[in-house]
Amino acid sequence: MLPGAVPAPRRPAAGPIRTTSAWLPTAPCSPRGCVESGRPWTGVPRAVLRLTALLVVVVLGVALIPLAGRLRAERRDRWIRRWCLAVVHTAGVRTRITGTARPTGGVLIVSNHVSWLDIPLLAAVRPARMVAKTEVRGWPVVGGLAARGGTLFIDRDRLRALPGTVERIAGTLRGGSAVAAFPEGSTWCGRAQGRYRRALFQAALDAGAPVQPVRIQYRSVYRSAGGAASTAPAFVGEDSLLASLWRVVSARGLVAEVVLRPTLTPGPHTDRRTLAEAAQGGGRHPGSRAGAHI
Repeated sequence: MLPGAVPAPRRPAAGPIRTTSAWLPTAPCSPRGCVESGRPWTGVPRAVLRLTALLVVVVLGVALIPLAGRLRAERRDRWIRRWCLAVVHTAGVRTRITGTARPTGGVLIVSNHVSWLDIPLLAAVRPARMVAKTEVRGWPVVGGLAARGGTLFIDRDRLRALPGTVERIAGTLRGGSAVAAFPEGSTWCGRAQGRYRRALFQAALDAGAPVQPVRIQYRSVYRSAGGAASTAPAFVGEDSLLASLWRVVSARGLVAEVVLRPTLTPGPHTDRRTLAEAAQGGGRHPGSRAGAHI
């Protein structure tokens, strides 16, 4: 897992959408309701090998963080991209990336959110400072790694802190750094998605920074000739990280499709609502339904 990047928090199972805070809406997706079951026990040896390889890659990456910090920015970013792709590939997931990421300068990268795999996938196209809830700072091990990785923490339960959070993100963008966020505020199963929250887009407007919409879709090449959408990688509801990991390494023929849309400049979009709608409209898959559970 990337330094500074954390999986989505646990949420209740299926039910109506509820907003627990200004930052974290709750999706109705649940493992039982919309996530594909794992493969039979015949695939266990392959899954164990993948899980072992994934653990080795993650441990090696974490061990090399101090060394990577001494590298020049260009070489460090190249190393991060390769490591992130290795994380995804050793889990048994192939990647198909289309489009071009803005190579330099401040940019707000926004994407739909399906799986813990989304985090290394985004970093594989453009290393960026992630946005995470402030509670992560106190988590054992992960909290320290997140802080060292430059994570921008947000306090979801203090509305008065919202302007300050937006300003910190805007300042990061003005400084020429990329910021990556999942504006849905919650993971969805992949066959549906939530509405993009608008607050993060105010930071892009304040900084005069472009927004790069990204769409992540997971498919199984074995389910149809064209590769049907797969919910196996989804990390939703009361799902545990271990269960999600096992489901991914047990799957066959998983492909992660990452589509980078053209960047949106603040000029034509005068407010955060229109900018958020343009970003989600540009990144939404034709087969998905916003705000609905399929």
